[in-house]
Amino acid sequence: MSDAVTLPPIAILGAGSMGGAILSGLVASGAAAGGVTVTNRTAEKAASLAELPGVTSLTLADTPSGNTDAAAVADVVLIGVKPGMVTDLLREIAPVLRPGAVVVSLAAGVTIATFAGILGDDVAVVRSMPNTPAVVGKAVTGLAAGPAASADDLATVRALFETCGAVVEVAEDQIDALSTISGSGPAYVFLLIEELTRAAIGKGFSDAEARLMAEQTFIGAAALLDASGEDPAELRRRVTSPKGTTERAVAVLQEARLDDVFARATDAALARARELAAGA
Repeated sequence: MSDAVTLPPIAILGAGSMGGAILSGLVASGAAAGGVTVTNRTAEKAASLAELPGVTSLTLADTPSGNTDAAAVADVVLIGVKPGMVTDLLREIAPVLRPGAVVVSLAAGVTIATFAGILGDDVAVVRSMPNTPAVVGKAVTGLAAGPAASADDLATVRALFETCGAVVEVAEDQIDALSTISGSGPAYVFLLIEELTRAAIGKGFSDAEARLMAEQTFIGAAALLDASGEDPAELRRRVTSPKGTTERAVAVLQEARLDDVFARATDAALARARELAAGA
């Protein structure tokens, strides 16, 4: 994102883990010149967010009208509550939205049509699917614009999410598929680190040594991939000397059909996303 980009007033309704991560990126970037108003159900969480510069933090326990108060002063409204709470929240804020406001969904499985059915077809809606590395500015966020969202609306939302990582624009029917890769992807990586750590412990290393080796290997490999710009397959080949130890290990992993495992895992995640969208 360009250093010259500044964002209009923003509201984050339901600043939990994901909303809070996005808020961190916004604050760190200095792009939210219009200010950010956030709401949260707990006083403890609200108090911690209130310490951030440029942030007005409201707890619904103390300010029951917090969601409408926040939405009424924002040009971009992020909906960060759990999917089952979205429709009630939309009905609550619909009467106070500013003309031209953009409403951005962070909720998995809630369609643009659901938003339009409550807010009206003329309200600009953008579905987003960020992931948890947003908290360290390394998110991948998928964006899908609704029919009422203009190119300028989408550019504003894109700039917002670029404060905490990379952005991919997709059609709405690809959002659920994207969620199975980048949305759920950090969990897959953490699982691999867990298992490599267990393997190290099984070879006699202490818990601390095993964790250090496994975690820093993943961190270092990702940093090398990022810095080199090389294809991961090429970097793998460079580590895998012919007839060496790595070649033998990789052969075992390939025999386990990791390609099929990941295909089935992401298919299962996609099936569940569609169940959520259908209200199951």
